[in-house]
Amino acid sequence: MGQTTIPAVVRDAAAKFGTSEALVDGDVRLGFDQLLERVQTAARAFLARGIAPGDRVAINLPNTCHWVLSALGALYAGAVLVPVNTRFTAAETVDLLVRSRAKALVVAADFLGADRHAAIQATGAALPDLATVVRVPLEQPHRPASGTLGWDEFLALAERVPAADAEARADAVRPDDVSDILFTSGTTGRSKGVLSAHRQVVDVAAAWAECGRVTADDRYLVINPFFHSFGYKAGIVVGLLTGATIVPQVVFDVRATLAAIERERISVLPGAPTIFQSLLREPDRGDTSSLRLAVTGAATVPASLVRRMRAELGFDTVLTAYGLTEAVVVTMCRPGDDAELVASTSGRATAGFEVAIRGAEVVVRGPNVMLGYLDDPEATAQAIDEQGWLRTGDVGVLDDDGNLTITGRLKDMYICGGFNVYPAEVEHALTELAGVRDVAVVGVPDERLGEVGKAFVVGAGLTAEQVIGFCRERLANYKVPRLVQFVDELPRNASGKVLKRLLTEERA
Repeated sequence: MGQTTIPAVVRDAAAKFGTSEALVDGDVRLGFDQLLERVQTAARAFLARGIAPGDRVAINLPNTCHWVLSALGALYAGAVLVPVNTRFTAAETVDLLVRSRAKALVVAADFLGADRHAAIQATGAALPDLATVVRVPLEQPHRPASGTLGWDEFLALAERVPAADAEARADAVRPDDVSDILFTSGTTGRSKGVLSAHRQVVDVAAAWAECGRVTADDRYLVINPFFHSFGYKAGIVVGLLTGATIVPQVVFDVRATLAAIERERISVLPGAPTIFQSLLREPDRGDTSSLRLAVTGAATVPASLVRRMRAELGFDTVLTAYGLTEAVVVTMCRPGDDAELVASTSGRATAGFEVAIRGAEVVVRGPNVMLGYLDDPEATAQAIDEQGWLRTGDVGVLDDDGNLTITGRLKDMYICGGFNVYPAEVEHALTELAGVRDVAVVGVPDERLGEVGKAFVVGAGLTAEQVIGFCRERLANYKVPRLVQFVDELPRNASGKVLKRLLTEERA
């Protein structure tokens, strides 16, 4: 797979799978042949707006057909995709647009009751590179906004560009060209833009599909957000490679998920453990007999959960996996692995990766390690050594068969509802709150979300509600601490570093 591109994969899928269903989103049902036509239309529309090879196109949408079509259309046009986390605040989104120098933005006009574009405008930030804004109405009829295009207006621009021009642009994309920039938070609190190449996206998706034995008979409910590598690369691209039908879900809702499983005869359902725990708690689950494959991870997975998923939800295969934005999918369990192995490890190396333990840290090497961080050679050099080993920041052990178990995180990261949270970013935000003299944030266990943030605050004249409210105005919801404890001082070592281990021991 190593010498292909995403535009080539879209074309190949149309040739191989033809009228078979590729994408199902509400009333929209597209065959692979129709998907190619829609992608070509979107590519021509981007060309009509002056998008050149290598230009960055940002997408700030939930999981809908619009995400799939605009993303693949941008890539078909030779552009670089910049997915935006829909949970980000306007200020966080503007930061990504500025640093990526995005030329176009496809954004939800209304999602969960909020106008994302209006919120961006309200920041007053200058975005001189942003020449095209496409506002996609998801919940209400389109309300025109000055200087923007509606979705249908945008697609209509394709008529101005000959089809041959878009095909020539797709032909010119090379396997080593940058395909996307996915932003991931760092321990300093400043997100880093991870650069990946077309060949890498295709390779990791192919490896994931092989481990899961995904075929054209599968129907894949994608709850993992498309802005995340799991939803985009192990979701959309897996569908293109295998012929599996992609069924996106806008937001996770237990009843809607169970209804979709029964209605669409879903067979592949990856997600964080909290999703399967929620399904198992539902007394009336309907018909889940179509379910075949679950892939989970990102948090502790009890062996009892694996057994219940098999016995009560009907999964033949439950796999765990380990990855990070800088390498996407590094290890996976395989069909046939027993429940204890699936629960206690993240499986064995895949996608051409080597995995080793250096000191206590997990390091990985292979053709699918990121190209580097956007405009940050220093951080890239710190992350990847001269021999090509990527420091993951995770602590782990390997057994004799090469199965990886993650035992901790060097970077203090915790995972809330499947999303990485870096305490340094939350702490940095809280230092701006008047009355806070010192603060430390740790992850603590939560039955529903896996882990949630707990802020230990040294200060005066504050309430827990004020601390949480301050964070809600500045941070994505999953980053907001759920718990606050006021303390007289934080435990520190001789060099002044906060001893978070002592805080977690005292959290109860």
